Amino acid sequence: MDPLVMVAFALLVGGVAGSVLPLLPSGLLSLAGVLAYWWATGRPGFLLLAALVGLAVTATLVDWLAGFVGARASGTDTRTAALAGGVGFLLLFPAGPLGLLLGVAATVFAVEFRASEDLRGSARRAGYATVGVLASAGMQVVLTATVLAVVAWLQFA
Repeated sequence: MDPLVMVAFALLVGGVAGSVLPLLPSGLLSLAGVLAYWWATGRPGFLLLAALVGLAVTATLVDWLAGFVGARASGTDTRTAALAGGVGFLLLFPAGPLGLLLGVAATVFAVEFRASEDLRGSARRAGYATVGVLASAGMQVVLTATVLAVVAWLQFA
């Protein structure tokens, strides 16, 4: 097997692993893997390449926007969702995925409770925001595993 194809597969596997491991950019690794494979083999064709690039970019956006989207889906306003996404992203670096989850949950809870003094409602919104972040990890796994599976099919079929 060509060394660049081996690098491509290592990047693609890293993309799937990055979906669940902290600080690994899952979508960007998948994107690099697809492009390395295409560079080494000339496959896939343009349409399938565009689709795989789109999946990898989508996984990247899901990764970057997980905190914001999770908080927004919980019913919080845009300002709170953006703040929760930012806090979660910042806490990802020192504390990993637990920091992301706790940052989003604590921020949504604190802002909502300060505004409404509704303990149950604030806890519910924080819980929904946290579930949204966890769901984004699942979505990243699906997207990056699909990219890996298609490239593996191209190589070995």
